[in-house]
Amino acid sequence: MKLKATLVALSLTAALQPAIAQEKVLNLYSARHYQTDDALYADFTKQTGIKINRIEGKEDELLERIRNEGSNSPADVLLTVDASRLAKARELGLFAPLQSKLLENRIPSHLRTAEWAAFSTRARMIVYNKARIQAVDVQNYADLANPKLKGKVCSRSGSHPYNLSLFASIIAHEGEAKAEELARGMVSNFARAPKGGDTDQIKAVAAGECGVAITNSYYVARLMRSTKPEDQKIMEQIGVVWPNQTSTGAHINVSGGGILKYAPNKAAGIKFLEYLASDQAQRYFADGNNEWPVVESAKVDNPALTKLGKFKADQLPVNSLAMYQVKAQMIFDRAGFK
Repeated sequence: MKLKATLVALSLTAALQPAIAQEKVLNLYSARHYQTDDALYADFTKQTGIKINRIEGKEDELLERIRNEGSNSPADVLLTVDASRLAKARELGLFAPLQSKLLENRIPSHLRTAEWAAFSTRARMIVYNKARIQAVDVQNYADLANPKLKGKVCSRSGSHPYNLSLFASIIAHEGEAKAEELARGMVSNFARAPKGGDTDQIKAVAAGECGVAITNSYYVARLMRSTKPEDQKIMEQIGVVWPNQTSTGAHINVSGGGILKYAPNKAAGIKFLEYLASDQAQRYFADGNNEWPVVESAKVDNPALTKLGKFKADQLPVNSLAMYQVKAQMIFDRAGFK
């Protein structure tokens, strides 16, 4: 009997070992490349004892890697930027259902889906050259198609997810015809062929290469907080506008993530995502990386965000952005927005 009891105890110990292991490690695939996230991850490990093994890469590369790894993938959680990329991961069947009452309670319904949730937001705002453009002329995204801005609009590529998500929102609100009218109008107003990232657009506006552009708010906030003389000079040259404040509100771009289908450490993954929705983690996003928290109770202590002020944000559900991505790309192709 004593031998039998010993064998049962050993069997129970062996059975519990995988569960214990699941609580001690998290394999994170992340397309977020911000130094401030290091503090976020360190704080999670300190609170939970769960070690994070992190693999960083470009968004599409990570999606392809997870798909190729299949059921052998060690990845537990995918973090990436923009609803279009999160939607693509869902379409590829990479996510498991996201089941967490805490996330349902803390994250607004329009910022989450059944498979993934947003944990921070940025807004697509308009920047303009104060010497060339009047703020009153660029109060809405549609204003960028106004013929009076001929030769004054700069943009990054039409195929970039930021632009695809913005136009997906316009399709959702106003229909395909209006979205295509805006795309064609913007193309006819381009000061140059689309190129570069959002910071490049801000610099081009400040330099007078163009008069107006659209950018993510956190790039503006980053320049506002910079102590470099060249960055301070850029901010002296430009003005900023929260678009569509009398209608739909400024388009919101998200950073989010979900549990992967074959995650070996699902329990640890849920703990991590729930941690990202904590007030403390939300402050890291806001104060460290100039993003807005998605949790209303989170307190922000970021001078740039405070200076930018409050604004009306688009409440369009992130699922709607995913629905119209393909149509947005088709519109860009027809309009010559390359």
